[in-house]
Amino acid sequence: MEFMRISGIFAFMKKLVIVGCGQLAGIVSDAIVSGILPDYDLVGVYSRTTAKAERLAGKMDQHGKVCKVCTSMEELLALKPDYLVEAASPAAMKEFALPALKNGTSVVTLSIGALADEKFREEVISTAKANNTRVHIVSGATGGFDVLRTAFLMGNATATFFNEKSPYALRGTPVYENSLLTEKKVVFTGNAKEAIDLFPTRVNVAVAASLASVGPEKMQFAMQSTPGFVGDTQRVEIKNDQVHAVVDVYSATPAIAGWSVVNTLLNITSPLVF
Repeated sequence: MEFMRISGIFAFMKKLVIVGCGQLAGIVSDAIVSGILPDYDLVGVYSRTTAKAERLAGKMDQHGKVCKVCTSMEELLALKPDYLVEAASPAAMKEFALPALKNGTSVVTLSIGALADEKFREEVISTAKANNTRVHIVSGATGGFDVLRTAFLMGNATATFFNEKSPYALRGTPVYENSLLTEKKVVFTGNAKEAIDLFPTRVNVAVAASLASVGPEKMQFAMQSTPGFVGDTQRVEIKNDQVHAVVDVYSATPAIAGWSVVNTLLNITSPLVF
């Protein structure tokens, strides 16, 4: 951990690394160079596509910040980062999380779907406890985790999650068929655990909402394909004997997920936490 001097006061800088160097990681790096995240120093990046990592590191270099392009998990963790931002995939989360936590590195993850695996989730929890580290689950394209958690803690809660997508967003998945281009259709119903198993990279927010409330097996999930629709609608609803809450979020692009990482990083170091 390095430090900077501000008005005679030494403030510790948090060393940050990123796994996955696409659009969402770019939002985080831009927040660092623009001064939105002044408490962080991006020291390393890793991507299976080296060119993406080099492009992100080059952006940091242009602003006088040294950022290493790493070619392995071992090289990345050898930088001894305080935080690792995972913006790649549930598979990457499963690969990096435990070694990072054992390394003394806390994890900020967008691939919450990996935690629908109960065995892996328990390993993550026990490893974090043993190494005084944490996994920060970001809200991504949904929100209201505080309300969901509170309503769940009150007892006797039920929860549902609805996701609306364009048929084009479902290409390459088991539910896609050409008729979706002209026909509105509910293409999946089940629970959040079943949903992430079928759509490994497309319903992480549903798993996040379930972990904040009733759990992946009890969170009822439905996905609708709508012709001509652009973006995503995420609607989570929770009820108990005293509370009925609905969090309804539409996002035209995935950018909100990257900004939710920025917000989480701000909360980690801010004296006021939202």
